Amino acid sequence: MDLRIFTEPQQGASYDTLLAVAKATEDLGFDAFFRSDHYLRMGSTDGLPGPTDAWITLAGLARETRRIRLGTLMTAGTFRFPGVLAIQVAQVDQMSGGRVELGLGAGWFEEEHRAYGIPFPKEKFARLEEQLAIITGLWATEEGKEFSYNGRHYQLAKSPALPKPAQRKVPVLIGGHGARRTPRLAAQYADEFNIPFASIEDSERQFGRVRAAAEAAGRKGDDLVYSNALVACVGKDDAEVARRAAAIGREVEELKANGLAGSPAEVVDKIGRYAALGTSRVYLQILDLDDLDHLELISSQVQSQLG
Repeated sequence: MDLRIFTEPQQGASYDTLLAVAKATEDLGFDAFFRSDHYLRMGSTDGLPGPTDAWITLAGLARETRRIRLGTLMTAGTFRFPGVLAIQVAQVDQMSGGRVELGLGAGWFEEEHRAYGIPFPKEKFARLEEQLAIITGLWATEEGKEFSYNGRHYQLAKSPALPKPAQRKVPVLIGGHGARRTPRLAAQYADEFNIPFASIEDSERQFGRVRAAAEAAGRKGDDLVYSNALVACVGKDDAEVARRAAAIGREVEELKANGLAGSPAEVVDKIGRYAALGTSRVYLQILDLDDLDHLELISSQVQSQLG
């Protein structure tokens, strides 16, 4: 079971804070550091000092880490043209020595688009499908050859399809709860399918849809990695769990029902139940980025028991 650290910097985090978390992620033996791609806070937090850009952050971390994988859950397809995003991701992959993964979604948070003057199109899913075709097509084009694409939303003519990532293939993550189109896109383009903040029952149902879509597309269902993103709130005793829950403005019982919360033993047990349905990777949503002791506890008493 891979455990990855997943941050939400729009809630309030400087680059230095994210760097400290990424270095702790690496030092404590976690598999990867991922972050969201948002420009506006959610809920009652003030979001200070203000938003940081996902790919600029990962470019910095690419040069300041050595081992961990780096990626997004999820890059918003509305924020960047696909050709530009392909260049950005390839460059950060080169900067990291081949440690980048691209989670790409349609984009959904209309308010942040209004706040920063970003168009919020109605046909987001159709655009996402074209974006995936373009990005993977650019990377797959042999050096010395050109890539063209004539879609409804995007057109590329005689692109040199450069630069190339350091990896032969950058892993692509697709995720969500959609019952039809999302599994179909995952079957066509994804190396990993991620379902965010879902119960064991909903995860099993959605993983089954993706496996069926993969097989219908001529792939083996197990060709994909299946993963969950779940909020984490772990404490060595009830008082520490309650303190950490209060720090992120959540209730303990709600966190236990909907995330990975409680003692290390409780969390190990719940991860085991996800593993039983096919989950092989968990993204731990860490909402208090100043509490590095939380990461140390998870590393020493949860990760160490998962093998």
